[in-house]
Order: sequence, then C-alpha cells, then structure tokens
Amino acid sequence: MDRENSLRERLVDVGVDLVMTDGSASLGLREIARRAGVSHGAPRRYFPTHHALLSAIAHRGFADLGARFAAALASAGSPREQLAAIGREYVGYALEHRGMFELMFRHDLLDSERNGEPQTDRPRLRESTRPLFEGMVALVAQCQAGSAPADAPSPAPSPAVATAAFWANLHGIAQLWTYGSLQLILGAAPAPTPTPTATPTATPGDDHLDRLIDAALDAHLGPVRP
Repeated sequence: MDRENSLRERLVDVGVDLVMTDGSASLGLREIARRAGVSHGAPRRYFPTHHALLSAIAHRGFADLGARFAAALASAGSPREQLAAIGREYVGYALEHRGMFELMFRHDLLDSERNGEPQTDRPRLRESTRPLFEGMVALVAQCQAGSAPADAPSPAPSPAVATAAFWANLHGIAQLWTYGSLQLILGAAPAPTPTPTATPTATPGDDHLDRLIDAALDAHLGPVRP
C-alpha cells in the first residue's frame, strides 16, 4: 500500500511540476506518465479519469494558497486588514504561479461529479475551495457588522454576495495585470508576454496593485471611516 501511495503521489508531484513550468495545457496523462517513469496506462490505476488527476494536482495548489492565507492572517490585525492581506496573497499567487492558478479555478473542468467520476474517499476539489471562501465570508460579515450606519439608504449585500464580488474583483485584477491591460490604463510598466513562468513586473507590495486591492475593498465594503 505504501508503494501504491508513493506512486500516486509521484504522479501528482510530476503534474505539479509540469503545471508550474509549462502551464495547464501540458497536463496530458501520457506526458505525466512519461516523466514519472511509468507506462502510459499506469495513471489509470490511481485516477479513473484525467479529470481526477487534474483535481489532485489542483488540490496541491489550494493547500499552498491556504497556507499563504493562514500566514497572512496571522500577521494582520482587524478583519478589514486581514481581507486586504488575503487579497494581496491571492493576487501574488496568481502572478507567481500562473499555470496552477489557471487550473485551480476551472471547476467546470475539475468537478468530478459533473464528469461522471465514481465517488472515492479522497476530498473533492470543492472541499478545498469552500473553506477559503467561507473564511473570507466570515471576515466580510465582521466588517459589515462594524461599519453599517443605521440610516444607510439600502441594505448591504449579504456577506456571501459581497465576498463573491470581492473575489471576482481580485481574480480580474490578477488576470488583467497578467495580460498587461491594467498597466496600460494606469501607466505602469508593461507586463511581459504571458507565460506560465514569466516573472511579473509587479507584485503585491508595489503601489499600483496595492491601490487596486484597496479600491476593491472600498468598492465592496465601503471606504474606511475615520
């Protein structure tokens, strides 16, 4: 059993290396098997479908992102500061690991239930995504509870809706920065031609991205009151 688990993990390790260096389009079963030094049919013993292997690879990305979130939260103060820290980690991860980031959120591709895969004792991909999102929802709820004036003209969106909008905003910032679109609008240095391994021209901590993330928070939670 240990040998079986070892081979399964080696296949995932190879897939992670491939997506980090060559992007998600490189993740063919034959190429993963070749680099793992096994027959092209061997992955089917551990992953009933290609989607199952891709999901296992994406799980690694979520584990990495979750660890980054945890470290960011440990060093931040108020709920709003924690959301800002999470936003910077999210955009930073997207820029540093473009191939993995592209794979992780393809739930249309990776959702094993929709692709007819049999149930296993291993966690589904959505069980890696939801805890990260739910943690953000809790922080947004705290922000809303502490900032909503009694005479507000209309009720704030639910914490889940506000979080989803903020998440979508962060995802858009990451994508548009990768494509060079935001640099064009903001007059920042142009981005390199997008590749899975290209070094971004800016990372969170740089002025333009920090201001964009802060603006996204203001848009979905309201500006900070003095």
